[in-house]
Amino acid sequence: MNKIDQLLDFLAASPEDSFVRHALALEYIKLGDDQAARVYFENLLEKDPGYVGAYYHLGKLLERVQLIDQAIRIYENGMLVAKKAGDNHAFSELRGALDELMDI
Repeated sequence: MNKIDQLLDFLAASPEDSFVRHALALEYIKLGDDQAARVYFENLLEKDPGYVGAYYHLGKLLERVQLIDQAIRIYENGMLVAKKAGDNHAFSELRGALDELMDI
């Protein structure tokens, strides 16, 4: 059984598990399937908007597929969530990604 199949089994057993959704999205990125990854990231953030780590990866994905305005919104939203959570590391990473994107 490959990693995606295992994660899908985990998700079926625990449909509200944000970590599993995040892991699935990252696995789809590794396979080059940005569309599937995007679906999992967006679904994750819809169900659990406080899952800070997803904002950075979704923003980078949106950059890759040239959806720059959407990437900017994701980074900005992620910064608000990170700040509210007191996650200064995530806030700094998101701020850096946004600054880098704005320099293009």
